[in-house]
Amino acid sequence: MQIPYTVEERPDTGLYNAKLGVWLFLASEVMLFGALFSSYVLLRTGDPAFMTIPHAVAEALHLGEGAHRWPGELNVPLAFLNTLVLIFSSVTIVMSWASLRLKQFGKYRLWMGLTILCALGFMCIKAVEYNAKFSHGLFPATSNFLGIYFALTGLHALHVIGGVVVNGYLWGPGAKMWKTEPERFTNRVEVAGLYWHFVDLVWIFLFPSLYLL
Repeated sequence: MQIPYTVEERPDTGLYNAKLGVWLFLASEVMLFGALFSSYVLLRTGDPAFMTIPHAVAEALHLGEGAHRWPGELNVPLAFLNTLVLIFSSVTIVMSWASLRLKQFGKYRLWMGLTILCALGFMCIKAVEYNAKFSHGLFPATSNFLGIYFALTGLHALHVIGGVVVNGYLWGPGAKMWKTEPERFTNRVEVAGLYWHFVDLVWIFLFPSLYLL
């Protein structure tokens, strides 16, 4: 027996079950990232030395005299490129959903494939950025700022990986549902798109907060 309200909207909420569920999930995600952003703001405004590396650590890493300031050490061009990649991926996942609404499954596969490629490209660029830090002995324990930086960007990267897994399933084996329950499959893609937009939105806040300010 089919679960009710997987296609039609619930009369009490005006949403079908999956969309209601993902909005509740995203609300919890907002609280998670909101707590981390709040911690970052409180630490940065409350600790004058938050943006610096302790003198002893800087000397051990041969970073020069005194504490070392970090905003200039983050790779802004790479982060900006990643921002463009994620913004483009938001467009492609909308186009994949719109293609299903227009009954154009071939175009859906194309747009969803581009979304997955953008996500993988984001992770490759992030890996280059992380490798540059690690190769110079810079880890979360090096300074408070780097600890927050790795916590926020690392958690976001895990969400990107989660999006790749879900979208990859919908592009591959999960697409078989299109033949049997096309409307329900379209709803699944829409829900995945809502999650992906959230991942993109988080990065749009992360980029200026960590790299520019």
